[in-house]
Amino acid sequence: MSGGPDSLALLLLANAARPEMVEAASVDHGLREDSADECQAVAAICAERDIPHNILRVEVPPGNLQDGARAARYAALQGWMQQRGLNLLATAHHADDQAETMLMRLNRASGLSGLTAIRAQRALVQDTVASSARSLQVIRPLLGWRKAELEMIVSQAGIEAAADPSNSDIQFDRARLRKALAQADWIDPLSIAQSADHLSDALEALEWAAEQEWSAQVHVTQAAIDYSPTAPKAVQLLVLERAFQRLGCASRGSALARLRDKLATGEGGNVGGVLVTVEGESWRLRREPPRRN
Repeated sequence: MSGGPDSLALLLLANAARPEMVEAASVDHGLREDSADECQAVAAICAERDIPHNILRVEVPPGNLQDGARAARYAALQGWMQQRGLNLLATAHHADDQAETMLMRLNRASGLSGLTAIRAQRALVQDTVASSARSLQVIRPLLGWRKAELEMIVSQAGIEAAADPSNSDIQFDRARLRKALAQADWIDPLSIAQSADHLSDALEALEWAAEQEWSAQVHVTQAAIDYSPTAPKAVQLLVLERAFQRLGCASRGSALARLRDKLATGEGGNVGGVLVTVEGESWRLRREPPRRN
């Protein structure tokens, strides 16, 4: 947890609801000068309340710092949870986060997976390999709370929270959107958050349908994955996404949607290292062969 108002409010509420059953961890990515001091401040707040606290220091690889920091953070938290015998990881995402994320993704023409935004619960490790790590869950108990309410809780507890970091393009976009939402009093972030929750339910139904489609219409061999589509487009996209994952490749939703539209007209393509061709009534997916020098 950080020293921001959202995380601190979560700490206070969780400790009030489950006294002596809460532990906390702060991840120091080493990307900001004051990150170590913020972790120490959280440690002091926890010590005052007899809450066990650990500081997890991680190294973020070069490249996409946002993605790298997130991967390093969750890997460190997974190890900490397994070491401490914990199985639920609570994060402080709230209704304003949910609304902002959904609107940002709407502005980028995201599909259903993107518009579901922040789920109330998910597996910490999302893979197809059986392991004890898959039983670890991330929960977001504050999705029904507004940010202002959380800030009030921290303020009434007499705690001075750290300022939210704003040194990234994503945070800058969020700050602009947050300002716009504050000026549009006809928009209700709680209602937007509820809509995102409804979309999550719809996505679960589509994922169930995609599982049926995969079982009935997909044939996997060492050489390729053959898919004979019968389902609606939204389900086809989920099946294609799963096929890409099975081939060890990833593709953004928009690229996958464009590929599916080409396949529907009988045209193949090459996306994310996967060569896809139309073979009669089937779509064949296989890893792109290595290029010859």
